[in-house]
Amino acid sequence: MNHPVDIKKLKLVKIGNSTGVILPKEVLDRLNLSAGDQLTYTQTPDGIALSSRGDDFDSQMAAARDVMKRYRNALRELAK
Repeated sequence: MNHPVDIKKLKLVKIGNSTGVILPKEVLDRLNLSAGDQLTYTQTPDGIALSSRGDDFDSQMAAARDVMKRYRNALRELAK
């Protein structure tokens, strides 16, 4: 399924011993991000996808891992 693509160039800048990417305001607004927020990226067959996630994502994942660990045998039986 091909979607129209709006291609824009981003600038890489030197930041100490690292390199950063300058994101335009419209990208930050769309991702609901501001300076200091965290951004995640995912490798996809078409390249890299950027996304923001809520502050509670890590705690929700930790809770899910705990449940999966505690109920591993039950979940394994249910998967049959």
